[in-house]
Amino acid sequence: MELLEKFGFDPVLLIAQVINFLIILYVLKRFLYKPILDMLKKREETVKEGLKQAEEARLLLESTQEKEKVIIKKARLAAEQMIKDAKTQAQEEAKLIEETSKKQAARLIEDAQRQIELSENETEKKLATYVSRLAIELLTKSSKELFSEKEQKEISQNAIKHIKQ
Repeated sequence: MELLEKFGFDPVLLIAQVINFLIILYVLKRFLYKPILDMLKKREETVKEGLKQAEEARLLLESTQEKEKVIIKKARLAAEQMIKDAKTQAQEEAKLIEETSKKQAARLIEDAQRQIELSENETEKKLATYVSRLAIELLTKSSKELFSEKEQKEISQNAIKHIKQ
């Protein structure tokens, strides 16, 4: 023990320091360690909750992306169908327009042919009338020298009858 006394070892002081250490340890454990542990547990729970929410968000994102792909595929198919329907409708309308145009063209041709026939008939009548007048005038002028006035009248009337027939 002397050796310990040479080094300045005092057992009463050691016991007092051990008691002080135990009191400080108790105070720290009671007032400081427990709140720190509680805070760490809360922090750990918060981190776990955050990880759980992140995983849920990831799953939700994947689910949403799958739904988005399905929706886009449906929209693409619908758009293709609309385009196909529009093309079909355009072809049908083009056929209808073509048929209508052909009918109108045929009607215009028929109308033009009727007009031409009417015009030809009128022209023939006018020409026939004109030729008849010329023939009568020619007959009248040429018969003046050959026949009497009475005979000329008979010839003229007879010629008019034949011309009308």
